[in-house]
Amino acid sequence: MRILSITAQKPNSTGSGVYLTELVKEYALMGHEQAVIAGIYQEDPVELPGGVKFYPVYFENEKLPYPIVGMSDEMPYRSTRYCDMTPEMTKKFEAAFLEAADEAVREFEPELILCHHLYLLTAIIRKRYPMHCIYGFCHNTDLRQMVKTALQREFIREQIPKLDRIFVPQEAQREGVLRIYGAAPEKIEAVGMGYNNKIFFPQGVKGKDGVTRIVFAGKIAEKKGVMSLIRSLSILYEKEGRRGKDKLVVRLAGSAGNREEYERIRSMAQECPYEIHFLGRLAQPELAKVYNESDIFVLPSFFDGLPLTIIEALACGDRVVVSDLPGIKDWIEAYTRGADVRYVPMPQMRNADEPAPESLPEFEERLAEALLASIRTGECRKEEESLVAGGAAPAGSCKKACVPADVSRISWEGIAKKVVRRRDEDLQA
Repeated sequence: MRILSITAQKPNSTGSGVYLTELVKEYALMGHEQAVIAGIYQEDPVELPGGVKFYPVYFENEKLPYPIVGMSDEMPYRSTRYCDMTPEMTKKFEAAFLEAADEAVREFEPELILCHHLYLLTAIIRKRYPMHCIYGFCHNTDLRQMVKTALQREFIREQIPKLDRIFVPQEAQREGVLRIYGAAPEKIEAVGMGYNNKIFFPQGVKGKDGVTRIVFAGKIAEKKGVMSLIRSLSILYEKEGRRGKDKLVVRLAGSAGNREEYERIRSMAQECPYEIHFLGRLAQPELAKVYNESDIFVLPSFFDGLPLTIIEALACGDRVVVSDLPGIKDWIEAYTRGADVRYVPMPQMRNADEPAPESLPEFEERLAEALLASIRTGECRKEEESLVAGGAAPAGSCKKACVPADVSRISWEGIAKKVVRRRDEDLQA
């Protein structure tokens, strides 16, 4: 089958970019012919499997004289917000992507078009090629943009329901797609997320020195809960009776969203009683190494779909502390076994991704409690291992002992096969 994948963003950055790239890799292994359209900068390296035809749409040039338009208001690279798009900017955006799409459709003759994000570009592509089979992937940030941003809202609402199929990460997004776009329920299917099990797996390198290592991975931004995390660490320090200052290390992996906000976060980190390291954006193998060196993965985000980082961290044997975001608990419990995950009730929200400031102290208290419980689980396991090694206790005597989660039912291969299977069914219908 000839498959054309399309995104308005970089194909090798952020969760949706990883999603596209991993599906492209799976289709390459399955022997499908492929092409990709994506928004990039001239200097960007693009890593796609051999034989995949790439049709780049370059930003910051004469045709598109502004940064890449990001589905999040703060991207890990220079970007334009959709809410700041003028009619002239939108016109140039449409013209540039349709030029690339027309060339790809003419040369490649795709049998299936996969569009990532149920937003402006997907609506443009649906309208342009009414006779082509086009499937859309929801990545949750598209739902947020539809709520927050008026840009071409009615046009998008008109076109998205015309997609042949819509894939969502989980049932929580299904409800959003039904409510916001009015798409037919039978077109919508939850497919979850995948992870790269060749990179993210237990490597037996967790520390034996009595130090608990906590890792966060994502944009270093307030909306990802990083400021609340740092404040919760001070609460944790007090709960520990100001003990163990050298027994906890926190590492933040990811690049800055807003530079000014990032500097405020760094200043907060300097005042934290625990040691905090900023690792910057890491390649996947480097991130896997950090997960394997860590004990706890924390994601106190105020808005997310199904974060890929949770799955990757679980695959590396980490315990997890995460905001109780809609649908996450149900999905993790359905697709993993033995996952040690603590869900922190969300603060009161005043819109899609902004917590009410007055509700943050209680949220941060709950976050500190969850971190403390996860830390004590790890201490219990280490104590059990020591007793078992000395012959003083049988294995399994610690009921709270953490064992690596079984995430074997989660894979990019499964998602890729399901999408192709649906296309085969549509052809036979």
